[in-house]
Amino acid sequence: MAILGIDVGGSGIKGALVENGQVITERLRIPTPQPSTPEAIAVTLNEIMKAFNYKGAIGCGFPALILDGVIKTAANIHKSWIDVPAEKLFTKTTGQPVFLINDADAAGLAEINYGAGKDKMGTIFVITIGTGLGSAIFINGQLVPNTELGHLKMYGKSAEKYCSDAVRTKKNLSWKQWAMRFNEYLAYIEFLFSPQLIILGGGASKKFDQFAPYLKSRTEIVPAELKNHAGIIGAAVWAHSKSQSQTISLIHQDNLL
Repeated sequence: MAILGIDVGGSGIKGALVENGQVITERLRIPTPQPSTPEAIAVTLNEIMKAFNYKGAIGCGFPALILDGVIKTAANIHKSWIDVPAEKLFTKTTGQPVFLINDADAAGLAEINYGAGKDKMGTIFVITIGTGLGSAIFINGQLVPNTELGHLKMYGKSAEKYCSDAVRTKKNLSWKQWAMRFNEYLAYIEFLFSPQLIILGGGASKKFDQFAPYLKSRTEIVPAELKNHAGIIGAAVWAHSKSQSQTISLIHQDNLL
């Protein structure tokens, strides 16, 4: 069964139909509305749904910490998002059940189920490198949600303000210069978590060959395999899992009556 996966980003909102871990339609991208208020984003999600003439569960990767469908942080989005029950808002606007997941967690789910982390056990990190730094942690295949480790403090500020790809571009750093900064972040992650594998995703992962020679880590590091589709695929995986859980819960409740 095909599921609509949507990936909300700072510059674009992307969607496609996903089946068995494969994007089966052309990816639709709509520029992120400015200002990116809750109502404006909800309308854009509805446009994407209508473009695919879709009805059913929708998965949505979103750049924030999310608890029970409510947005709790707004580091790289409009501040009006804080404490918005976004899952309910999107469900009401689209008329379909929408399941929200942190965007890095979504990308991680895709890589763990269908990409570089498939069939890998132990503690696995997925780090997305782009405008910010996203993180997803998996322990024996199980997601530990909402880690948001791009906001670990380094030199008095968030790590993503020190070694994201946006910082590399803004400061006109060479890949070697940027990698020296990123190595400090990797050492921090290794000290705290001792992962068995680190998967690097996000926009910068497409240039992995340019900076890989400069990475220094005791942990195995590999590039993400699903590239630009990871967020969409992971969002769809999340929606499939959550909708199935709801169905099982309803069946269980009916059996108790």
